[in-house]
Amino acid sequence: MTNYESRFENIRFHIPPFKGARGMFFMLSLLLTMSQQTFAQVSATIDSTSIEIGEEIRYKMLVEADSTQIVVFPEGKTFIPLEVIDSYKIDTTKKGKRLNLSKEYALTQFDSGYYTIPRQKVLIGDQVFFTDSLKVEVKDVLVDTTKQKMYAIKPLTEVDASFSNWKKYIWWVFGGLVIAGIIAFLLFRRKKRKEAKKDELPPYERAMLALRRIDESHLLEKESHKEYYSQLSDTARRYIDEEVYDHALESTTDELIVRLDEEIRSGALNLDKATIEELKSVLKTADMAKFARSKPDIGTAKADRNVIERVINQTKEAIPEPTEEELLADEEYRKAVANKKKKRKIILGSAATVLLLIGTWVGFGWAVGFDVVKDTVFGHPTKELSETEWMSSAYGSPPVTVSTPRVLIRNAYQLTNQQKQTLKGNETFVYGSLEGNFQIVVSTVLYKQPTEVELDKVVEGVVGNFESKGAKNISVKDEEYETLAGAKGVKVYGNLVFNNPVAKKEQKKEYLMLNFAENGGFQQITLVYDVEDRYAKDVAQRIINSVELKNKAK
Repeated sequence: MTNYESRFENIRFHIPPFKGARGMFFMLSLLLTMSQQTFAQVSATIDSTSIEIGEEIRYKMLVEADSTQIVVFPEGKTFIPLEVIDSYKIDTTKKGKRLNLSKEYALTQFDSGYYTIPRQKVLIGDQVFFTDSLKVEVKDVLVDTTKQKMYAIKPLTEVDASFSNWKKYIWWVFGGLVIAGIIAFLLFRRKKRKEAKKDELPPYERAMLALRRIDESHLLEKESHKEYYSQLSDTARRYIDEEVYDHALESTTDELIVRLDEEIRSGALNLDKATIEELKSVLKTADMAKFARSKPDIGTAKADRNVIERVINQTKEAIPEPTEEELLADEEYRKAVANKKKKRKIILGSAATVLLLIGTWVGFGWAVGFDVVKDTVFGHPTKELSETEWMSSAYGSPPVTVSTPRVLIRNAYQLTNQQKQTLKGNETFVYGSLEGNFQIVVSTVLYKQPTEVELDKVVEGVVGNFESKGAKNISVKDEEYETLAGAKGVKVYGNLVFNNPVAKKEQKKEYLMLNFAENGGFQQITLVYDVEDRYAKDVAQRIINSVELKNKAK
């Protein structure tokens, strides 16, 4: 293919004639300057000046420069009105101390016509060079209709997209999250109940249970003396903490023994001195095992365990029986604690539920939009119309076939005597009202004699029709319309403001009206819906696309 080339050459120097010493000095200076001057040249070519729409043009730039100079090629939108499809890497070849740089661009244009590739700027060192502009013709793609078969437009059909029924997935995910939350709550409550049941055991029974667990742990056989004596000491201290002295757990051994002696002297604890000494001995041994890593023999350790059990038994017997007032106060205390725990569980459960709902709301709102989630949870009348099962029916005579989300109800209408002279019938079918979110009206008129209906005059009557119903600020636009089966008519559409007597406020609405004069009659399909209804336009378009006029049987 022929290359079309533009070239920018370096400027030639013209040396004026000088004579004498001054001329020789000037010539010498000029030669030195020229020896230091670096020459460069830039050229640009395209592989074709004529392409079809969408085809590729290869724009190639060639630069010859000194190897010590930096060369910067154009980037970005410098080729407008042509579009850059791709910018290829620079191809470099070295010839002595000079470099030959080659860079290509893939250009195209998607509209036919004559275009000019503008001059491109190349920076070489501190000098700027420009290429010449180039002319390009972009031709239409010719289609041979004699060979290309033409087919009728197929009617619209519903297709289940991979995420078309997203509402179902939302409820599945939401239900899964709720079930997971319920299971987690039940497991948490079960664990709490076990702990509460354990806490509900009387102190003496809990102490005996702890001693049995120490026996079953076989810590002495594992030579875990520190752990063994820690559990043994904690069992005795916890029992005394709950029944005798409420600071037994954090007290030292000496402090605890002193406190127990005071309880005995005051008569609050009927325990003999020997029992206190035995307890002191075991606690001292436990301190040595925990802090000094002492390891008493197994026989001594088991004997100490029996001492703790005996101390607990004797302490239980030494504690005086509580009075009736103390029992009542303790019962009230237990009830207060239980109520407090119950309220806490309710608060935690409610907070977890609220957080789960908020998290679900935010997650789905981010994924599909907060308005969609809100309408799915709380409902939206027009959204329900779009998602319900639609039905296709023929209305009136001549019949109009249309698909709607609800069955249209026949509106009783009696012909006047004057209308009976020219009309065989006038039928109207309605869903909704102007006061609601969405209204559908299908009207058909059948004439007794062949009558030419001027659809242009229908446009003039639209404003009066809406004004009679209380609308104002009515805009009217019209255009020719043809159904998929070829029925021709006029589409009238626009906006209006309706003073809603029910809501007692003004509503901005859009309307769309199809008018046909087919089969010896007149057919009109009218849709009116709120401007701010984000689902209404899709519902209206679906209805309009389904409209067809059946030929009257001969």
